[in-house]
Amino acid sequence: MDKKVVNLDSKKTIELEWKKYAKLGMFFIILIVLFALFLTSAFIVKEGEYKVVRQFQEVVSIKSEPGLAFKIPFIQTVSTLPKYQMAYDVSQAEINTKDKKRMIIDNYAVWKIDDPGKMITNARTVVNAESRMEEFIYSVVRAELGQLEYDEIINDEKSSRGSFNDRVTMKVNELLSKDEYGIIVTDVRTKRTDLPQENENSVYTRMVSERESKAQEYLSIGDAEKNRITAETDRKVRETLSKAQANAEVIRSEGEGEAAKMYNNSFSKDREFYSLFRTLETYKKTIGEDTVIVIPSDSPYARLLMGYTE
Repeated sequence: MDKKVVNLDSKKTIELEWKKYAKLGMFFIILIVLFALFLTSAFIVKEGEYKVVRQFQEVVSIKSEPGLAFKIPFIQTVSTLPKYQMAYDVSQAEINTKDKKRMIIDNYAVWKIDDPGKMITNARTVVNAESRMEEFIYSVVRAELGQLEYDEIINDEKSSRGSFNDRVTMKVNELLSKDEYGIIVTDVRTKRTDLPQENENSVYTRMVSERESKAQEYLSIGDAEKNRITAETDRKVRETLSKAQANAEVIRSEGEGEAAKMYNNSFSKDREFYSLFRTLETYKKTIGEDTVIVIPSDSPYARLLMGYTE
């Protein structure tokens, strides 16, 4: 009898312990499930990104402010898109100019996502958006440069490209807006323009010829200007010398006249002194170191030479 009571009590104790642990286990399971649901429903929006919430491929909300956000677990999905501007290196492409010449164009574009909902719906991914953008850029650049002659594109002096980059940017944005891709191109730029290998030598030779022709033109203009300046300078020099010589002749004649007048006034006061002066002037011109003079001893000339004054 006592054995049966002990067995019954043991069974009841085991059942109570089992129920206790079962309830505790159920509590932990529920807690884990709730934590898992929290993890699968919560997501963080970071600075510089969009979070697009979709349900069965339909966009239900767009989160753009940084912080914690929630979605319905297992039903809704979240896609991340960049909010900042991005640079895309467009693949090199060969185009034909208006005069049927080939050239290779290398461009790059700066773009950003303007409408995340449209971008996810129509382009799906950033890679697809860039692919569509590249197609539009190539199409517009080919059409724009196809209206220009080859020389107008490569020669800055003859270039009629004008606001080429602005026109390309505007037209690419029109195409993207028409197809509602939700992105906008802020700038399209040409990094470089190259020639196919087979055309480089001929174009280089022609460019050298053009530069040599231009250099010769500058040299001709310089020579003509030099000759004009030289001729003008020579004319002014001749005029200045002519005027100086004329003035000198006038001054000389005036001086000679004044000297003659002074001589006449001086010599008229003492005729004997004038005679002596003229004689001495004659000696200066006729007598040198090797001069031999034969004259009568009683001539006035000889008397003066010998020192006789009477």
